[in-house]
Amino acid sequence: MRPGAAMRAIGRGLCVAALAGLPLAAVGAAPDAWPTRPLRLIVPYAPGGPTDIIGRLVARFAGEALGKPVVVDNRAGAGGTIGLSQALQAEPDGYTLALVAPGPIAGMPNLMKLPYAPDDIAYLTLAARTPSVIVVRSQSGIDSLAALIEQARRHPGTMNYGSAGAGTTPHLGAELFKQEAKVDLVHVPYKGAAPALAALMAGDVQMMMVDLLPVIPLAASGRLKILAIVSDRRVPSLPDVPTTRELGFPGVLMDANYGIVGPKGIPSDVQARIVDAVRRAVGRPEMQAEMGKIGGTALTSTSAGYRDMTRVEFERWKQVVDKGHLTLN
Repeated sequence: MRPGAAMRAIGRGLCVAALAGLPLAAVGAAPDAWPTRPLRLIVPYAPGGPTDIIGRLVARFAGEALGKPVVVDNRAGAGGTIGLSQALQAEPDGYTLALVAPGPIAGMPNLMKLPYAPDDIAYLTLAARTPSVIVVRSQSGIDSLAALIEQARRHPGTMNYGSAGAGTTPHLGAELFKQEAKVDLVHVPYKGAAPALAALMAGDVQMMMVDLLPVIPLAASGRLKILAIVSDRRVPSLPDVPTTRELGFPGVLMDANYGIVGPKGIPSDVQARIVDAVRRAVGRPEMQAEMGKIGGTALTSTSAGYRDMTRVEFERWKQVVDKGHLTLN
């Protein structure tokens, strides 16, 4: 099944909370006492990256819905697997959760044996979806995706691309682009999108595929140039930036889906309260406004819908890993 068709099929299980008045999920029979203390939301990447930015928005508004603070705890390393491992080793009481991109749950499992398995994860709900972009330094002289490809083909193996870490979706998405464009680019992993972007602006790497969210201010200030939206639809706030589909790469699509997960065994009534709080958070006009600025969408899903989406992404990235004979070396 093509990625777009698979995602549309899964989309039937999603609930986009972008309009006021959307009915909230029932909270079941959760005891009024929960939560009695602050919650911990692990973000398995460095501060300043897209997962961190979205995590702080979710934490702020979900905390207000729960009546207790939700504290963001950045635990970067190993493509997001370190932070996720810590979250999954916590007591399944709902007080320790993680906000994850697909990397540590759908990308990294294709590259290495991890200290957790899919059955160890409670997939609670999606929280946001954002488009990705291909970017270069403004001073690079590269002004289009065609120019980037031409330069890479003239100098194979000499251009580097940065990522938020090996096995992350920006890494695998760039590998997918390499395969489709038939270019030879060298991967340089970092401990998150923020340090990778810093390396790009310093000239240590020549290009990146990355979530649009942290790129917006850097592009507005003239430090980075966005060559393409890695999607089948343009971003309203960037009407002049073409999509990879328009540029002849219909298979190079990479919307990033962010979801809330926790250790298996969280009581169903507590899970319901968490999902309800996230749904209230993404329904806030402030959250919608922040996501709209970067062409993203705040949304929730059923647990089954989120789990099924992860399975589709796992299979998609497995094909990329197998075709590219990728390893962590």
